[in-house]
Amino acid sequence: MDNQSEIPLFPLTLLPLPGELVPLHIFEPRYRQLVDDMERLDISFGIYCNHEINEARLGSIMKLESVIKKYPTGESDIVVRCLDIFSLDKMLRTYNDKMYPGGNVRTWSVDIRIPADHSVYDLFLNLREKRNMTRHIDIYSLFHIAGELNLDVFDRYKFLTFPPEKASVFILNQLKFQLHLFDQEDKSRDMYHLN
Repeated sequence: MDNQSEIPLFPLTLLPLPGELVPLHIFEPRYRQLVDDMERLDISFGIYCNHEINEARLGSIMKLESVIKKYPTGESDIVVRCLDIFSLDKMLRTYNDKMYPGGNVRTWSVDIRIPADHSVYDLFLNLREKRNMTRHIDIYSLFHIAGELNLDVFDRYKFLTFPPEKASVFILNQLKFQLHLFDQEDKSRDMYHLN
């Protein structure tokens, strides 16, 4: 975690996980400038989790995946992909000579190619089957699985700040809970019949 760099920042109350795609609507002039720089210069940026729970000062390294729509007003709809997690050392009011902020960060170099352990993996495949999800990739890492669980910012923060073995248990419990909800929904369908 000693990969230090200065990057553009976009403070939001989001905490994307590695591998996750995030849609954004860009309307402020400073972030419109950032989108322009991402398109022209192929740079990455950080979404800093601007939330009171973020005592560890975590954020996500993001890369522009696609521009979905550009509006006559200069606004745009984009999709970005999370590449890594960072710890923020220092927030900068502006990045170089730009309107948007920046920061000195240390990237984690998360390896999303490491598969989740078998107990987590099996429960996740069970949950995907119950959700009728057919798209399948070769390897699901713990980060892929966490990203598909629709965790709120509090749970994402917990997941990232736990040591690896505790993070795995946390995701296992989340999977068990969501599977329990599916089972309860199935039972309620059997008990109530609509006219």
